[in-house]
Amino acid sequence: MPVMDFGEALNLALKEEMRRDRRVYCIGEDIVLGVPFGVTTGLAEEFGLERVRNAPISEAAIVGSSMGAALTGLVPVVDMHFADFVTCAMDEVVNQIAKSRYMFGGQIACPLTLRMPYGIGKSAGGHHSNSVEAWFVNTPGLKVCMPSTPADARGLLKTAIRDPDPVLVFEHRALYRVRGEVPAEETLVPLGSADVKRAGGDVTVIATARMVGEALVAAEMLAEEGISAEVVDPRSLVPLDRATLAASVARTHRVVIAEEGPRRASVGAWLAWVVMEQSFDELDAPIARVAAPDVPIPFSPPMEAFVTAHAGQIVAAARALMK
Repeated sequence: MPVMDFGEALNLALKEEMRRDRRVYCIGEDIVLGVPFGVTTGLAEEFGLERVRNAPISEAAIVGSSMGAALTGLVPVVDMHFADFVTCAMDEVVNQIAKSRYMFGGQIACPLTLRMPYGIGKSAGGHHSNSVEAWFVNTPGLKVCMPSTPADARGLLKTAIRDPDPVLVFEHRALYRVRGEVPAEETLVPLGSADVKRAGGDVTVIATARMVGEALVAAEMLAEEGISAEVVDPRSLVPLDRATLAASVARTHRVVIAEEGPRRASVGAWLAWVVMEQSFDELDAPIARVAAPDVPIPFSPPMEAFVTAHAGQIVAAARALMK
């Protein structure tokens, strides 16, 4: 099976979908040069500037024009550069795109994909380091996924592009150079399909994006102490694979939820409620959570490291549940 990094897998997905469907095009700031993370490198040489479009620094214009294109038959893939900047296009995303199918009585589709590079790393500071996925999980009409491996990145992006509704693909910046196996054959990852990354019997760790890798490291550390941790990656938050989460809780009876974003009103808080709603009788201990404190992400490298969730916190949380 070929090995490539997360960014290369996304690049492959874009090439495959653009070759498959001439309606697919990419738009964003400096994407002809592949800025800032290299995901769109080489696309302009193969598909031309009509289908790989550099845009001015106006997120509202980028997203608004893409919505119009999607409603009239094209399939735009928007590169948000940094997910933090989606605030400049929030009306377009949450008040227009998300409601488009409903407002037109189901008579139209809006096949628009928003690629959302996000996350803590390399002292990018408070304007470039945020986890904003909870905003969009809370917005009816949007689908949201968060790949953690190169194979999932390729498969989920391809599925998102083919979906008739708007999909946000959150790509953690720290994962772009992470390498992994990617099937040689074309493989789609359905939205709403969680993946058990590691089987276990004592505690379920539900983790998203970068935290999946941290959870796997934690599982190795816990195994040395005789604690068997099962790591479940939801992959897709909307729709959510509740059945896989419930099946894991039924095996382990203990749950740690790990995310990078702040604790308050987060995706992790919502996942905890989902587990409580459907699996309360299976739980032998309260649900534990690992997340960032409710503060802006600092620029200072030591302070950034201090607020960043990590494997050691997952280990401590799991240990506490076993007492």
